[in-house]
Parts: sequence; C-alpha cells; structure tokens
Amino acid sequence: MTLLPSLQGASLQSAFLERGYVASGPLSTALTLVAALGKPLLLEGPAGVGKTEAAKTLALALNTRLIRLQCYEGLDAQSALYEWNYPRQLLRLRMNEVGGNAGQSEQDLYGPDFLLRRPLLEAISQPVAPVLLIDEVDRADDAFEAFLLELLAEWQISIPELGTVQAVTRPHVILTSNRARDLSDALRRRCLYLWVDYPSPEDELHILRARLPGLSERLARQVGGAVAYLRSLPLGKAPGVAETLDWAEALTLLHQDMLTPEVVRDTLGCVLKLREDQQLVGLNLQALIGAAMRGL
Repeated sequence: MTLLPSLQGASLQSAFLERGYVASGPLSTALTLVAALGKPLLLEGPAGVGKTEAAKTLALALNTRLIRLQCYEGLDAQSALYEWNYPRQLLRLRMNEVGGNAGQSEQDLYGPDFLLRRPLLEAISQPVAPVLLIDEVDRADDAFEAFLLELLAEWQISIPELGTVQAVTRPHVILTSNRARDLSDALRRRCLYLWVDYPSPEDELHILRARLPGLSERLARQVGGAVAYLRSLPLGKAPGVAETLDWAEALTLLHQDMLTPEVVRDTLGCVLKLREDQQLVGLNLQALIGAAMRGL
C-alpha cells in the first residue's frame, strides 16, 4: 500500500498548501508513512493546532473519502460499528403480516438491507481506501480503546447475524488526541506518533497567507505577533489556529488595517473564549499591542 507517486514527501506539502494547509516537514513525512507502512498515525497536541484539519486535507489530497468517528465519553463499540434499522424491520414485519407472510424467517430481517453502517464498519467496507479519522480518541474510555486495538490489528468485524466482515481495503487511519487523558502504551505502540504544537510565528504567517489571500501583509503580521503573545500568557484556553483565522477574517470584514487598543477590545471575542482570559489580556493590552507592532 503506497501513496500516489505525486503525493510523496515534499509533493505532499505542495498538495496540502494548494488546499490552504501549511504542513510541516515532520507532518508531511508522517502522513506519507501512514499509507506507505499501512499504520495508523496518532496526532497529539493542544486543541486548535490543525490535527483534525490534517486528516481532512489528506482525504482531499488523495481524492478519497473522509470517514470521521467523533469520540466522546461513553462511546461503545456498537455505536461506532453498526446498528440495525429497527423502524424498517418493524415496517417489514407489518407488511409481511398484511401479505400473509407472518412466518417469514427472522434471518430475513437481519440482512444487509437493514444494516446501518457506522463509521468503523463504513471505513472497512469501501472499495477505495478512505481516510478514517478517529477524532479525540482521548475522550473515549479504556474499554473502547481496547476494542479499537483489536480492530486495528485484525481489520475485521464480527456481526453475529451476518458473520465476519473483512476489510475490503485498509483505510488510512488518523487518530487525534488533545491529551485529556493518557492513552495506553499498547495503542501508542500500534501507531506512528507526532506531537503537533502551535505553529511558529513564521508558520502562522504562512497559514494566514494561504487561507486568507486577501489579507493585507501588515495586518497578517500584526495578528501573528499578537497571537504569539497571547499564547505566552497563562490563559485558560490559548487560541488555536482557527481562532487566529477567525480574528484576521473579522478584522478584514470590519475594514480594520491595524491593531489598536480599541480594535482589540472590540474583537477580542474572536480569539479568546473565556471571560477570565479576556480580563487578563485587558491588563496586558499595551504589551499585546507592542507584540503586534514587533511583528511588522
């Protein structure tokens, strides 16, 4: 299993950049190895640094389907695999009764026509390998993580009424974690690993240019400098790349071409989402403006 020849190494970076995603060298290499080695990739790091977006962009670059499993506390294997379409089964039973076929075999109600594929079963049923995004796996509990280990090892699913379903193609698997809890050593050993941190000011400037081509260079540098300063503060929720882009876009829509104390106060809700964080920045407003000016 290999990536398309045109999407290896530096070419993958170019393919990502065409879609507005600035991928670092280590990330490009890791994504290349996902397909080359057929192993999952665990992307770990703070929220808002582009882990989920990397999987979405990989699917676009490979021209394949993205299948996303959003993890949450209490997620069980059944919810991630499949369910039976009970309303449709009930309707078929009533139709059989009306048609005089009330004794129809129960097995007929547990065929593929009544099966609702959830993300994991859907991912292994695709004729062309999709990108399977298992998002925020750290939110799921230990029991689901153990099940996931088995699936990543065997790439088959057992459905009692239908038997074992083998993977048609092995998906390109990306797992993300915000490190809300420690993942098991067994899962880490199963995966390639990359820590994704906040971008450097230079990389963030490249991201702003790529995603908001109409943004003035002056404002882009100011926003980059201001966000870098914000991340140096002891905030409850540091701004991610998405907040940087939201802030820059809002400033453009408001026809602001530079950061001033008044502009920052009026638009701070685009980049900081906690009241306490906004109060802290209010006490350091002049320092923030200074950092923005140094970005020029």
